[in-house]
Amino acid sequence: MTTDERMEKMEGQLACVRWFNRILIFSIVLFLGIWLILKSFGPETAWAQSSVEEIRAKKFVLEDENGKIRATLAMTENGPMLSLSDENGKTRAAMRVAEGKPSLSLHDVNGKERASLMVGTLGPYLTLYDENDKLRADLSVGKDSSSLSLSDENGKERAVIGMFDEPDLFLFDENGEIIWAAL
Repeated sequence: MTTDERMEKMEGQLACVRWFNRILIFSIVLFLGIWLILKSFGPETAWAQSSVEEIRAKKFVLEDENGKIRATLAMTENGPMLSLSDENGKTRAAMRVAEGKPSLSLHDVNGKERASLMVGTLGPYLTLYDENDKLRADLSVGKDSSSLSLSDENGKERAVIGMFDEPDLFLFDENGEIIWAAL
């Protein structure tokens, strides 16, 4: 693969990261909008017939006009989860907190996870998968390090750019052997 082809591939993956960021911002705005709507229909509204200070439930379900489930907010065995579905009932986005670690996953039209953002104990971690469920890129940021790993269509790591003590760049062949490194 030529350098130009590699750059085009990296630019494509960067476009995916930008798309993921847009979806993340949209989700945050959506959740803030829902919160404001719920807040505005509290006991201060003129139509409220009784004072409601607290609502408790284990699951909320949002249906569209055809009765299809489009969103759920539920307490699962691993923790709270918000799931958003398309008109065909396929999960397209999910936010959850499991074991104290928040995560956001985005799914394609077939319901396959294609992008995931998680904040773990070491820091944030972004993973991107292809249509065959193969990990193609992951980005991690820690306290003293950061790295970007790119994999081929077989899921084998082919390039790693990292910032540990100093910047590092490794390129691997299809057998996982280092073919070029800059330390």
